[in-house]
Amino acid sequence: MSRLRVAPIVEGHGEVEAIRTLLQRIWVELLGGEYLEVLRPIRWPRSKLVQQQELGGAVQLAWRKLQGGQVASDPKLVLVLLDANHDAPCLLGPELLKHAKAARSDADVSCVLAKIEYETWFVAAAESLQDYLSLSSEEPSLTEPEDANVGKGWIEHHFRGTKYSETVDQPRMTARMNLATCRARCPSFDKLCRDLAARLPRQPTDNVAPSDAK
Repeated sequence: MSRLRVAPIVEGHGEVEAIRTLLQRIWVELLGGEYLEVLRPIRWPRSKLVQQQELGGAVQLAWRKLQGGQVASDPKLVLVLLDANHDAPCLLGPELLKHAKAARSDADVSCVLAKIEYETWFVAAAESLQDYLSLSSEEPSLTEPEDANVGKGWIEHHFRGTKYSETVDQPRMTARMNLATCRARCPSFDKLCRDLAARLPRQPTDNVAPSDAK
């Protein structure tokens, strides 16, 4: 059975409310997994989480929270999810992972940086979020929003309501966004999906030699 327990470490209040929905949807809808338990996220400011000592403390806390559970043998993952902002995910991500593993070498840790912001993933899936976003027929779809450096500001500009709220709207939009479209358009989202897919049980391979019988 494909089970996994995840302790997320995030920077924003919106992610605290949205990440359970996001991870469970990816696990079940995209990856075909069966059961994913997401613990209450640990939220620390980004300014602290990019520091080795602070990140190490957060990872230690997350790993302790993962111990136990109804099925103690369930695989466990500490997931660090931050906005890349102006940093290059390919540089900052491995650095954060190195710091996290230095703090807890026995922990399974993944570090994912949303380029540019979490809201960039909404931009990628904008066509599926037209209940929340006002999209002009004359405005082309942003098929490479990460390269266009768009994120929260774009969402605020196109938002149908009075004002975009991370804590209110981010969870609702996460529940409605088209995951497959986002994955195709955002390499950073694809990285999150691949990191989760790597925690699925390996399928048994058939090592039986083909029969020589005719």
